[in-house]
Amino acid sequence: MQLTVQDVLDYELLEGAVVRTAKEYAQTRPVHWVSVMEMPVENFVRRNELVLTTAMGCKNDVEIFRGFVKDIIDSGAAALMIAMGRHVYEIPKEIAQLAEEHSFLLVELPWELRFSTVIEEVMIDLNDLHRQERQRSEQVQQDLLKLILADAELEKIAAYIRRELDSALLITDAHGAVQAASGFSRAKLEEWERQVSEGLFPIRQAVPKGNRDPMIQKFRSGELGGRKLVQIPVLQVSEEAQGYLFIELPENACDGRLDVFSVHVLEHAATTISLWRSRQNAVEETKAALRMDFVRELANGEFVTKEQAASRARALGYDLELPYIGLAGSPENLRELFGRRKPDHSSYTEWSKSMIAYIEEEIHYAAYAMKRTVMTGYVDGYLIIFLEKPPESGQENQINFLDLIERRMGNLLPEVLLSWGIGDHAQDFAGFSSSFQHAKAALEIGRMKKGPGHRMDYRDTRADRLLLQLAKTEGMKDIIQSTIQPLVDYDQQRQMDLIGTFSAYNHYQGNVSQTARALNLHRQSLLYRLRKIESLTGLSLVDPDDLFLLELCVRTHRIRATEPNDA
Repeated sequence: MQLTVQDVLDYELLEGAVVRTAKEYAQTRPVHWVSVMEMPVENFVRRNELVLTTAMGCKNDVEIFRGFVKDIIDSGAAALMIAMGRHVYEIPKEIAQLAEEHSFLLVELPWELRFSTVIEEVMIDLNDLHRQERQRSEQVQQDLLKLILADAELEKIAAYIRRELDSALLITDAHGAVQAASGFSRAKLEEWERQVSEGLFPIRQAVPKGNRDPMIQKFRSGELGGRKLVQIPVLQVSEEAQGYLFIELPENACDGRLDVFSVHVLEHAATTISLWRSRQNAVEETKAALRMDFVRELANGEFVTKEQAASRARALGYDLELPYIGLAGSPENLRELFGRRKPDHSSYTEWSKSMIAYIEEEIHYAAYAMKRTVMTGYVDGYLIIFLEKPPESGQENQINFLDLIERRMGNLLPEVLLSWGIGDHAQDFAGFSSSFQHAKAALEIGRMKKGPGHRMDYRDTRADRLLLQLAKTEGMKDIIQSTIQPLVDYDQQRQMDLIGTFSAYNHYQGNVSQTARALNLHRQSLLYRLRKIESLTGLSLVDPDDLFLLELCVRTHRIRATEPNDA
């Protein structure tokens, strides 16, 4: 649906016109504009513009006339119509040859033909075409909105766009992963995946110059399988690309340009795909919130009956009849990373949510790779994980699972530090809560004993849990407080770390030389610290009973410093 040079030549008023060059191109050369132009040309002529001229500025100078025609050709004009009989009586052979070399139409017009009459006729047709294009574009927009309202799948939207543009297309996410395709063969899709893996698509090149249309400025072009592709971003409200639409241009589109109607359709298509994504994101966010609430309630033991939990689980696609083991995770240094990287997010809360979502993706990938069912959530700084544990599997089930997560995180997000706690097997419905609480307790004890970034199994915390239980009795509280508090106060005042000194001394079974080397202390400095410990506590480090009491108090104090809610 376009006006061509031949359509203009067919006007009754142009009966006297003579096509001197490239006549065979008149049927295919589009006319988008019409104007009268004399020297100089400069950048006043638009692409596909029909130019009318008297060549009055050429002054019968062939070289000046040749330069004028060359400038018109270089501007991408549709054709040059020259009024003959006053300033130009005959088109010189060298100028006709120049036009033929560039497949450019030169048309001779009778001098008495008014340019205004030609312009009027051309503008009537152009305006009529623009009106038809606008109506068709509005119809496309309405049809696409109907597809959105009808809850159509992305494949159906892609098929409609292809019919309107008569071009193969791809719809991808922000990384180039295909979400819908129409008109692409399997071989081309494989070639696409290869080029995406090599970083050729999506195209990240700079904004092209020469066009002020804000929509056109967002377009990029590349090549796939010998055919040119145009990339159109699917934008979020923030103007960031959340995906892309790729259109394969027809083989005859050698200049790689789109007509006005195609640009309008692509603009409507990008808006429609953005709406579709927003709807899908809202659905997925709702599902994710429901799943997170369910897992949180399961971990906290908030369900009254098994039937109530099972009903909710089925609605969310979970199966509580499978055997599970509870795991707890904690990203330890997100706030530190946020401050160091200064990412483009409005707040730490927004950034941390995206990081947790990424970690959860890796958790689900690890479960998929191991062919295990997994339920996940994130509450109060803890990742809640219920991992399927087949009856025949042992500890390697959860160990391999965490190993896989840490390997992938080490490659993709090496700076994120994760601590893990492994609970025990959930024997029945009530076991879900206890399994996670035990995993959480193990994580806290592991963090205290080994520092952040380690994992601890609940089965390996029996001694620590025993100490915590002892510390809860009134008599033990008083003994621990009276024994350890003088050391704590002294360490805070003098920064001498007497508690750490005692732990090292006890670890090396009272060997002064080994302890001094481990602490990088002079022997006399170590002996001074040991005497200070004895004087502050009133206990002797050579008395086995006193030594046992002091060790018990130190270990209990350290555990209680980060005591979990439920040990």
